[in-house]
Amino acid sequence: MSSPEMPREGEPSGPPGRFAEDLVGLDPDDPEARAFAAHLDRMERVGPAAFTVEGQLAGVRDFAESANRADGPRRLAAVVLVALVLLGTGFVIFEALEVVLSTAL
Repeated sequence: MSSPEMPREGEPSGPPGRFAEDLVGLDPDDPEARAFAAHLDRMERVGPAAFTVEGQLAGVRDFAESANRADGPRRLAAVVLVALVLLGTGFVIFEALEVVLSTAL
């Protein structure tokens, strides 16, 4: 079992996390390098299986985060997609209530 290497005396300790492992040599304070590190973290994230409730919610979270980062036509497409999903959901709920109320009365 190997332990993480400790910096030797006189050597500066490097930045922790991804900048010490994958992004050696990049400035951790650079906004572009930080965005790339966040991208790598999202790509390597292992979550629950897609067919579970947790997996579906993780997919919705990923979609929302991507839509928030998008600009221009992609953001408009995401807004239209969400509006269509909500419109369809509202229609289905309305139809179900109509059937329930018509059979109950």
